[in-house]
Amino acid sequence: MYPWFLLGLLGIAIPVLIHLLQLRRPQRLFFTNTSFIREVEMVTVRHRKVQHLLILVARVLAISSLVLMFCQPFIPATGVEKSSPGVGTDVLVDNSFSMQQPGSIQSSLLKEAVEEARDLGKLASSGTKLRLKNGGNRLITLSEYQSALDELKFTSKAPLSNIGGMKEGLSSSGKLFIFSDFQKNAFDGSSLKDLPENSETVLVPIPTNSIGNVYVDSVWLDDAFVRMRTNIGLHVRLRNGGSLAAVDCPVKVFLNAKQVAAFRVTVEPGEAVATVVQVQVEDEKLALGQVVTEDRPVTFDNTYYFTLQPAAAIQVHEIAAEPASQPLYGNEPLFKYIHSKPQSLNYGLLRQADLVIVREINQVDAGLREGLRAVVKRGGSVVIIPTAMVSAQASYQQLFKELGLGSAQWSANTATPELRDVAMPNAQEPFFRDVFGAQQRAVTMPRVAPVLRWSRTGTDILRLRDGESYLSSFASGAGKVYVFTAPFSKEYSDFVQHALFVPVMYRVAMLSYLNEQLPAYRLTQAMVGLKLPAISQATNSTAGGADEVGFRLVKDSLTLIPTQRVLGQEVRLDLPVGMDAPGFYQVQRRGKVVTTLAFNQDKKESELAAYTAAELRELIGPDKPNIKVLEGGTDGAALAKFRAEQTGQPLWRYFLAFTLACLLAEALLVRLASRRIGTAQAKAVA
Repeated sequence: MYPWFLLGLLGIAIPVLIHLLQLRRPQRLFFTNTSFIREVEMVTVRHRKVQHLLILVARVLAISSLVLMFCQPFIPATGVEKSSPGVGTDVLVDNSFSMQQPGSIQSSLLKEAVEEARDLGKLASSGTKLRLKNGGNRLITLSEYQSALDELKFTSKAPLSNIGGMKEGLSSSGKLFIFSDFQKNAFDGSSLKDLPENSETVLVPIPTNSIGNVYVDSVWLDDAFVRMRTNIGLHVRLRNGGSLAAVDCPVKVFLNAKQVAAFRVTVEPGEAVATVVQVQVEDEKLALGQVVTEDRPVTFDNTYYFTLQPAAAIQVHEIAAEPASQPLYGNEPLFKYIHSKPQSLNYGLLRQADLVIVREINQVDAGLREGLRAVVKRGGSVVIIPTAMVSAQASYQQLFKELGLGSAQWSANTATPELRDVAMPNAQEPFFRDVFGAQQRAVTMPRVAPVLRWSRTGTDILRLRDGESYLSSFASGAGKVYVFTAPFSKEYSDFVQHALFVPVMYRVAMLSYLNEQLPAYRLTQAMVGLKLPAISQATNSTAGGADEVGFRLVKDSLTLIPTQRVLGQEVRLDLPVGMDAPGFYQVQRRGKVVTTLAFNQDKKESELAAYTAAELRELIGPDKPNIKVLEGGTDGAALAKFRAEQTGQPLWRYFLAFTLACLLAEALLVRLASRRIGTAQAKAVA
């Protein structure tokens, strides 16, 4: 395998020169009686020549065998096809965040995987091309391969999640070596089924140690609306993704670089602990928060980033003859109430409203229908309380049709309304989530006289006791339409005076709040969708404008330009491939900060449970002979053995044994020669 080591055979000249020099060196013997000189000389010279020749042969054979051992000779394996010039060895090194955990010898699993991959390159035969799949599909030389291994860094994009997608760039008759910890929640073996069956895949699991790892599983609030200078409960769920218990792990919570809470938790392996801390937002600016855990040695998931956006006032626009809903919404700071009469409607305010209430107006003209359709198209909500006037039914029917609600059947007898009881609301209905207490008491329900019923039923929020609908919700565009089947006037309903009126109307308004920005996002998700009211209609004409780039993601000195689509006030940003560092990213346009998003790595990486070599073999099964599993380790013995088996029968062990045998023979010959000389001298003296 390494023919250049044959130059070491020149070392044979060393024992030959020693042998020749020893022949030229005279030896003087002193005898008291010269009658024995002839006999002693004949015996000594004869034995010395034979012994020196044997020692010379032993030394020459030892050096030759040692040189051949370093050359690593082998008997070629039968039936092994030679690789064509365009075929190389493919190598994939898992450099996901989970490889940061400490290894058996190296400081991290990634370093051990790199050393294993480096040894694989050293074992490759001379002239073999390699391909490091982490850096693309280009065949590179051994020196380039070693340099590429040194440049590997941790990334949030798990390489093992796209093994099946690598089949286009794999060598058809080559080998693919995968070095990884093989996390159980990130690798299931199904991705290997798409690999070519005529190529060989070798899995090399890097052994892990038993450690604990506390990370933030999720963060949520008690209330969907963050009010300024008001305490709000921040729930923090911590999970242990390791195999050892984490005892008294320190946790700190920061808001705008200011520490607002600190506590300690003990989390058992695989368990989760939830803690509530009280936080407060001081002003209307977006608050940047962090939850920091102090557990070692795994530190890549010690910081969880999130944002808190103080809720903007929900704009409620009532269209009615009188401002009947002003006492309901006007006294609550969470809402901004506006009233307009149908004949003096401000369409500019209508376009900005989150919730529009159309209350018992006598005529719904075309302009109002168009304005309501625009509200639900951008994601707002519309509440329709019909009137009992027969002359208004046609305009309402047209409104229902344009909003996509279908046709309504109107009651023929509206002059003498018949009041009927409303049934108790279903506490399991998502609309009433967190509205009622733990124990729901039986109370007197309102009585209403419906003036219409639906041929196409939406989602019934409130029903009558006979099963007919009283309040229904319909999806329309990107928003919702809520329709009451009875007017609010006293002749047709006492719902306005009932205790259920306030929570129902508040809930409708709160569900109309448009805030698509989440407290935190994952770096592994493909797209982020935002509802940004700050984006004006001028933004919609980005194409062809002065700023063709549009939105940018900026983190410190890093600037990324994502693929983006602007649809009205909705922005969809595709996360760039190079975006793999957790933290806060500013969404900028034309140099101005639109908002700030918090990104964290995938929490799957924090679950450190991994497959062993035996478990991988059982997972793959016997029906895939082209997939082999080797015992990983820093000594690389299993990898070297596998490589030798694929190359042929290695002979270096036999040459090593022969070298040791030659050295032993030389030592015995030298010792025997010393004894003979001593015996001859003793006889001469005698």
